[in-house]
Amino acid sequence: MRIRNTLVALAVLGVIAAPARAETVTLDQAIEMSLHADPRIKEKEQLVHAAQALLAEVRGHGGWQMGANAFIGLAPSVDGGIFANGAQSGTVLRSDGAHLHGITPWAHLEFTIIKPLYTFGKLENYGVAAKDNIAVQKAETRVTQADIVYDTKRAYYGYLTARETHSFLEEINGKLKSTIESVNNNLKADRGNATQADLYALQAAQGLLGKYLAQSAAVESIALDGLKVLTGVGMQGDLQIADTRLAPVPFPGQSVDALQNRALADRPEMAALEAGLQARRALVAAKKAEDWPDLYAGVAAMGNYAPGRDKLNNPYIYDPFNSYGLTPVVGVKWNISFDVNRARVDRAQAELEALQYKKQYALAGIPFQVAEAYANAQANRKSVDELGDGAAAARRWVVANLADYNAGFTSAEKVSDALKNYVLLQADYLKTIYDYNMDVARLAKLTGEPR
Repeated sequence: MRIRNTLVALAVLGVIAAPARAETVTLDQAIEMSLHADPRIKEKEQLVHAAQALLAEVRGHGGWQMGANAFIGLAPSVDGGIFANGAQSGTVLRSDGAHLHGITPWAHLEFTIIKPLYTFGKLENYGVAAKDNIAVQKAETRVTQADIVYDTKRAYYGYLTARETHSFLEEINGKLKSTIESVNNNLKADRGNATQADLYALQAAQGLLGKYLAQSAAVESIALDGLKVLTGVGMQGDLQIADTRLAPVPFPGQSVDALQNRALADRPEMAALEAGLQARRALVAAKKAEDWPDLYAGVAAMGNYAPGRDKLNNPYIYDPFNSYGLTPVVGVKWNISFDVNRARVDRAQAELEALQYKKQYALAGIPFQVAEAYANAQANRKSVDELGDGAAAARRWVVANLADYNAGFTSAEKVSDALKNYVLLQADYLKTIYDYNMDVARLAKLTGEPR
């Protein structure tokens, strides 16, 4: 049925309800409340923090780094010096190294403290990618904010549409009830020109109108609950709308060409796309740089201690269980799996190419989206004026037919026809105002307008 199509069903998925409190809000206030209450914004803010932490991590790889390894194990025990038969000096070295003389604890420690000097572009490009990722996440936050603004407008205008639809249906229902009572009284008193067919015609119209009344009341309640959830008041809260009537918003003052240019410049999706492309280019460069080593400088140290072994102080004899050393180092670290890295470069390049094609589609598609929304807004704005005049005429038609019927100059069938036409025109009028307002809201979203 056409009436059902005029009722705007807005059931908005909810979040945790806030404590109930009385609120009377304008659209701007409702939007502000939604932006503060919606957890999707908090989620995006945390993703921004995560991207900032990733940048800090990349920069940290360019700072001082420490590596350490320590353990306690067992070593062969030995005493008596290096000469045969326990002599303190001589020319014959002992040769019993293959015999186990017992075991002793062995403590081992090695560590390095180094700082990268040059990474052939790895750190620089990973840093650029991480920085651009922050810009991507911030742009995605703006996209989410635009979605929330649009959802709030839809709920707000939807509630006004449903409420006003319900209100005028109640008005028509009241007039219809009064007419039916008059016909009943005339039939019972056997006066006037009322017939049983007139009563049936009016009762049939009343039954259909009752259905639409019930539907409009349900949609009104659903739309208000959706707005409560969006604004954070909660479904159990008390929310009042400041606007008393649904009215068309002003038409955008810019031309469609200007709006298209603004969309390409200001829309957050375009900002996210540009930042994403820069990040992908940097990632490709960083993956290619993985083929090269890292140059570093620092300090390396190592120490071993086994208390059950006599310490040898001879500089030419090295005991791995009792030794230590400390030295400054300049080195090259190279860890690469050629086939794996080639695959990683190919993957990064493919993701970059995919994003470039996405940009090509956006450059073609966004102007069309703006033009489409602009054309729909123009058409619906003109329709609002035409339907407004038609609905006003239909209302006068109803009033005139009711007066004629009560005076005995027309039939109940004509009254019923006038009522049906008024309901259809008035419902279409309100629905078209809603559609027009949402067209303007969509234009604002498509062009990156904050509100």
